[in-house]
Amino acid sequence: MSEVLLVTGMSGAGRSTVSAALEDLGWFVIDNLPLELIARVGELAAAGSLDYAGVAFIVGRSGRIQPDALLAVEKELQQMHENAKILFLDAPDDVLIRRFEGNRRRHPFPAPTLADSITGERALLQSIRDAADLVIDTGSINTNQLRSRIVEHFTQTSGGGTMRVSLVSFGYSNGIPRDVDLVFDCRFLPNPHWVEELRPQTGLDQPVSDYVLEQDAAQHFLKDVVSLLEWQIPEFAKEGKSYLSIAIGCTGGRHRSVAIAEEIRNRLNIENAVFHRDIAR
Repeated sequence: MSEVLLVTGMSGAGRSTVSAALEDLGWFVIDNLPLELIARVGELAAAGSLDYAGVAFIVGRSGRIQPDALLAVEKELQQMHENAKILFLDAPDDVLIRRFEGNRRRHPFPAPTLADSITGERALLQSIRDAADLVIDTGSINTNQLRSRIVEHFTQTSGGGTMRVSLVSFGYSNGIPRDVDLVFDCRFLPNPHWVEELRPQTGLDQPVSDYVLEQDAAQHFLKDVVSLLEWQIPEFAKEGKSYLSIAIGCTGGRHRSVAIAEEIRNRLNIENAVFHRDIAR
């Protein structure tokens, strides 16, 4: 068994989407199992009794979560299975309000207003968020992009069992991703957006990639960033970090950051694909 995962987070942040994505990856997904039964199923996973890519417990989708009880379950699972982890899904308050207003669902945290419910739940779950191995902010991504993030993080590679490194490209005009660990800014590079024949293309197209990477400043930047990451990634792994997300930003997130992120992936031999958050905007 490769992994045991507790999936939780803010109501409306995407647990249904994550559940479906993990099932598509061959995980055994259990929704709303009572906390006192999770450890028992975890024993079966640790013993190899379940032939799946991983076991995921979707926690708290239909009601309030008890943080102390959930963290106690995580500790119990970790005693049985070294790869037991927490995935916390989050989103800004205004996004959660729009989602609840759009689907007319009642928020599980009782409070006078929807905004009060979200504020109360966020305060309640802060200790779980702080303890989570991986936090994914779904506020600026759609359902398909969230599925892509799950595939990116939980597809098995030859490096299974070690820290998983992922790369994200983004545009500063659409906001910095809130769920990444390291951010590098490449807005100082000449922008292909201002070259008429390159504007409709992206950093995945060879002409744009060549335009960006042929710049002396781009090569200097790549050399420095890759050199930094080559020694920093093992240090993060030694500290026990399970996931490391590296973001590369430019203005719009379609040209420079895409090309640079792809080149960093190649130079570091990162197996999973880069998540290009804003490439289609």
